[in-house]
Amino acid sequence: MHDLADGVARFQRDVFPAREELFAHLAANHTPHTLFIGCSDARVVPELITGCEPGELFVVRTAGNLVPAYAPGADGVTASIEYAVAALGVRDVVVCGHSACGAMTALAHGHDLSGLPAVADWLRLAATSVARTAATGDVPALVRQNVLAQLATLRTHPSVARAVAERRITLRGWVFDIATGRVDEVRDATASTARLAA
Repeated sequence: MHDLADGVARFQRDVFPAREELFAHLAANHTPHTLFIGCSDARVVPELITGCEPGELFVVRTAGNLVPAYAPGADGVTASIEYAVAALGVRDVVVCGHSACGAMTALAHGHDLSGLPAVADWLRLAATSVARTAATGDVPALVRQNVLAQLATLRTHPSVARAVAERRITLRGWVFDIATGRVDEVRDATASTARLAA
């Protein structure tokens, strides 16, 4: 098992001294340009995929990259979205799904989640995506539909709706393929994709 304390020691010994100026700047400045909503899956690392430095992304990670529809009351995902958009003024929002997503695989294959009641309840947020996916068991299609559905759900959040209406923000949907490193942009209601970079 990886020893996290050893990792911290390596960071403090090798990484931090070489980046001390950056961290000094970040200590007094928090100006990310993008809100990145991705899956909690440990294989999906937003900063690594995008080549971003610390401080450039405001990251929200949830199982299945799901976004609850806006509703009054305490909700960590909603609060994070509102803070990124209304307080930090991010210019872009990316919802990123990925290949081999455990959440989407469970839904596509109809896995029994009765032993995971909190997970089952959370995954109900993907009901629209499941309904829009024609073939049962087609995980890649469900992943793409889910990205589109979450982009639509984001628009129910007042801070996002206002920023979109005022053209202060751009919403993007991506799908990351773990095996190849490829990132496709999901473009429309048919869930068609286009490669982001060659």
